[in-house]
Amino acid sequence: MEIEKYIVAGDAALVEMVLAGDNGAFGALFDRYGESLRQIYLVRTGGNADDTDDLIQEIFVKAYLNLASYDRRYAFGQWIYTIAKNTFIDYVRKRRDDLSIDNTRGEYIRQPVSLTPNPEESIINVQRRRQLEENLEKMSPKYRKLIELRFFKDLSYEEIAEQLDLPLGTVKTQIHRARTQLCNFITRSGI
Repeated sequence: MEIEKYIVAGDAALVEMVLAGDNGAFGALFDRYGESLRQIYLVRTGGNADDTDDLIQEIFVKAYLNLASYDRRYAFGQWIYTIAKNTFIDYVRKRRDDLSIDNTRGEYIRQPVSLTPNPEESIINVQRRRQLEENLEKMSPKYRKLIELRFFKDLSYEEIAEQLDLPLGTVKTQIHRARTQLCNFITRSGI
């Protein structure tokens, strides 16, 4: 039975399966780590389920796109939690940018360390980005525009709502649907 191979496989084996084109293995990694990350971020975001879900999806998109750079000397869990930590730091930094100087109280947030990919990883990343662009082309223009504004131009929900002249709740719902659609295309295409 196919699902059993994912259940019994270790994280490193699942990573190898994903790199070989088996996206079901990535789903198994998501199942292993997604819920615990969600619980952590529900607490850290003060129970904000929308922000938490956005963070989880962002973490796993980053992990997927950079899976070739995963160093097998370390546990996968350690690697995904590092991505999660850095993603949360970015989230907090964006939130702090919205605060006035009087509200920051001189708090300091450390910059995440940047990892430069080797040539092989660069080629794999280029191929994945090309496949991602192909999947973006399959999306409805409305959803593709939302993905581009949120994840490529890094606009906040509020900025997107203002730019598209839509209510904030509508923007959040449509971005969630757009991410779901993109994830479905990625899973089917085997990026």
